[in-house]
Amino acid sequence: MEVLKEKVEEEEAAEREDAAERAERGEKMMRLMEVRKEETTMTQEMLRDLERKLSEIEVSIPEKPSTFTKDTIDISKLPLSYKSNTPKEEHLLQVADNFSRQYSLLCPDRVPLFLHPLNECEVPKFVSTTIRPTLMPYPELYNWDTCAQFVSDFLAMLPLPDPLKPPSYLYSSTTVLKHQKGNCFDFSTLLCSMLIGAGYDAYCVNGYGSQDLCHMDLTREVCPLTVKPKETVQEEEKAPPKKYAIKPPRDLSSRFEQEQEMKRQEEIKAAEEKRWRQEEERLMEVDSAKTDPLHGLRVHSWVLVLSGKREVPESFFIDPFTARSYSTQDDNFLGIESLWNHKNYWINMQDCWNCCKDLIFDLGDPVMWEYLLLGTDKPLLSPAEEEDNGANDDDDVENLGKEDEDKSFDMPNSWVEQIEISPEGTKTLEIKEWYQNREDMLELKHINKTTGLNIDYFKPGHPQALRVHSYTSMQPEMDRVMEFYEKARVDGLIKREETPKTMTEYYQGRPDFLSYRHINFGPRVKKLVLNSAESNPRPVVKIIERFFRNPAKPADEDVAERVFLILDERIQLRYHCREDHITASKREFLRRTEVDSKGNKIIMTPDMCISFEVEPMEHTKKLLYQYEAMMKLKNEEKLSRHQAWESELEVLEILKLREEEEEAHVLTTSIYDTKRNEKSKEYREAMERVMHEEHLRQVEAQLDYLAPFLAQLPPGEKLTRWQAVRLKDECLSDFKQRLINKANLIQARFEKETQELQKQQQWYQENQVTLTPEDEDLYLSYCSQAMFRIRILEQRLNRHKELAPLKYLALEEKLYKDPRLVELLKVFV
Repeated sequence: MEVLKEKVEEEEAAEREDAAERAERGEKMMRLMEVRKEETTMTQEMLRDLERKLSEIEVSIPEKPSTFTKDTIDISKLPLSYKSNTPKEEHLLQVADNFSRQYSLLCPDRVPLFLHPLNECEVPKFVSTTIRPTLMPYPELYNWDTCAQFVSDFLAMLPLPDPLKPPSYLYSSTTVLKHQKGNCFDFSTLLCSMLIGAGYDAYCVNGYGSQDLCHMDLTREVCPLTVKPKETVQEEEKAPPKKYAIKPPRDLSSRFEQEQEMKRQEEIKAAEEKRWRQEEERLMEVDSAKTDPLHGLRVHSWVLVLSGKREVPESFFIDPFTARSYSTQDDNFLGIESLWNHKNYWINMQDCWNCCKDLIFDLGDPVMWEYLLLGTDKPLLSPAEEEDNGANDDDDVENLGKEDEDKSFDMPNSWVEQIEISPEGTKTLEIKEWYQNREDMLELKHINKTTGLNIDYFKPGHPQALRVHSYTSMQPEMDRVMEFYEKARVDGLIKREETPKTMTEYYQGRPDFLSYRHINFGPRVKKLVLNSAESNPRPVVKIIERFFRNPAKPADEDVAERVFLILDERIQLRYHCREDHITASKREFLRRTEVDSKGNKIIMTPDMCISFEVEPMEHTKKLLYQYEAMMKLKNEEKLSRHQAWESELEVLEILKLREEEEEAHVLTTSIYDTKRNEKSKEYREAMERVMHEEHLRQVEAQLDYLAPFLAQLPPGEKLTRWQAVRLKDECLSDFKQRLINKANLIQARFEKETQELQKQQQWYQENQVTLTPEDEDLYLSYCSQAMFRIRILEQRLNRHKELAPLKYLALEEKLYKDPRLVELLKVFV
């Protein structure tokens, strides 16, 4: 019983212990759940707080205003002439108002005149006084095309507030240049000021333009990059006819083939014209389908340049938006209301039913153009002669004089300050150079003249796998960025950034998973050697390396970042974070020397490794593990310092190579460029020689000199020795006779030409007295040609006599070596 009681007590004690353990585990689980719940709650609160803060941030996207108003212009520093009018300007405004009322009364169907809009200071200014003639002190801005191009490039285009009427404001050119934007009237005013200052007879025009013109839409225009410049064909000067000239050879080309070629070219041309007509019809259909509802009503301003001054042969228009010149007959310009310069204002009194094609730009004709002020520099037309009316004429003269006196008024000076363009406006800011066929694979060079930054872009194939090189100086240890084609490099380097004190490298695709290396350099120690990076490298102070995740290792053993603090003799490690953790393990080793000052070996102590582990493991706490890890890191530090030194040497090598490439400018030659590629040229010439020799062998093989004689023998019969001798003799005899016949033929032609020349000389001796100069010229010309033919025939005959024996001997030798006769003729050799 006692034994049973003891067993029961033991079981009860065990149950109590199990219950206590379960209760303890339950409490731990509850605490852990509470911690996790608190962490989740804190995370949610942080997310809500972050979301609330982000929602409070208001991002305002600045809208580009359709035009700049006086609110965007600082008028405090503008001169007094911008803020008020002089008495003469006030008088001019009164004259303009009176003129406008009369115009509205006489032409009630016309739109109101554009006479005195407000300037940036809300002051009405007459449009002619807004033009300030200015000659720019730059030779580049002396011609109309460069001035127009400058205005088009320097200013940003703004549309009119209302496309159906002129703007209410017309700002000064100084304000427009300062803000670098404006509408078509601002563009025209600035361009007209520059052109008048350069000596052109230029005018601002208030009229109507097409939709493409007003919106600066050039989609229907031909791309200027595709237009080939016209080639100037220089006519060759004909040499004077010589007294003794050789008659040109006869034209042996086929006239039928020429006619067929002309017909073929005409058919091709007709088909091309038909295609162009179809394309034009299609474009016209597309344009007609997109008819502008405001066609003919869109207000636009441009510049008119009249012929006369600056040797302008014909009047033309300039669109200030695009800097392009147009004929006054162009369809984009649909009508003109008025125009003005710095001296006067003219109203167009002509009908614009046919756009501007029928307009006459004789501003001195008061019927075509109504002017505002007398005293214009345009001469009036001479009035027709009228009959004398006695005293009434005197009264009319008096009244005319009074009327002229009332109307005469000089245009006030411009209220706009002197227009100035700083050298930065014409100074080159950026330069882009494109290259092809360079051996260093340089494709584009971008030079920023303001910052001095140079960026070189390379195609694949550079010896150092360079892709982009950004630098301000080619001197080493300066600010620069090098980007590489990582697939072409063994080390997987993508980019290298360098400053005088640091170097940062980015990697990809390495087996050691290295992604980043940052090196800090200290001041170079002075040595009694040449001051170069190779002999005296910069001391490394700090190295930071980062690694991608290695899936083959646990996260707690996979290093994410290691820092070598070389001066402090410390090494810091940070490992990757596991997916179910929010923190990562860290270690720091105090790298000490292996022996102390007395030579005693230092033993690894626990204070030499400071660790923070998320889940501590037993083997990581052992000194042996820490010692082995520290020794491995010391080797890694040496390797990293060596790689940093190699990176410095590579930078020096690349810079040296780039200097050599820039100085050499070696171009690559395609293998298909047979004229420049020497190797390809030599190979092609060798192939041509081989082909020519093969052709000669084939020709010789085709010329069977025994074929005519072998045909006389019965087919299939074997040759005898006697037949072989007879074939040889007949072949040589026939060849000898042909040589003699050829010599006789040349001799006969020579004798015939000589006899003809003697006859002509005899005829000349007999008729020398009665010959005209034309006959003498014909005789001399004939003699010259005859003597030329005689000399040629004489040379041919002499050459034939020299070569005939050699040809005879050569044929005889071939016959003795012919495989069909060689065995039968051995006895006679």
